Amino acid sequence: MNRKALNLVGLAFRAGKCTLGEEAITKDIQKKKAKLVLIADDTGYQTKKKLVDKCSFYNIPYYLVADRDTLSQAIGKEGRVAIAVLDQGFAKKMQSLLDESIRG
Repeated sequence: MNRKALNLVGLAFRAGKCTLGEEAITKDIQKKKAKLVLIADDTGYQTKKKLVDKCSFYNIPYYLVADRDTLSQAIGKEGRVAIAVLDQGFAKKMQSLLDESIRG
């Protein structure tokens, strides 16, 4: 995950446009509030499968990114394995930055 995308995650979190915690993220996916879900690559199998399946079913884009330490550091909270972005603007920009880092 590139530095720009991590900075944007932190900015979205400080703006109050993110959800943390597996249950809250799952609810936001089901309500279609989540516009993008970021899941740490080193998340446990069950949690990763649950979030990926929910995102796929409800047609919410998701990315497997970095590790939990990198993701947690981006928002300034420890032990975070997933983040749901609730704002369409932030989500679109993050997607373009993540796609760019995958391609490049």
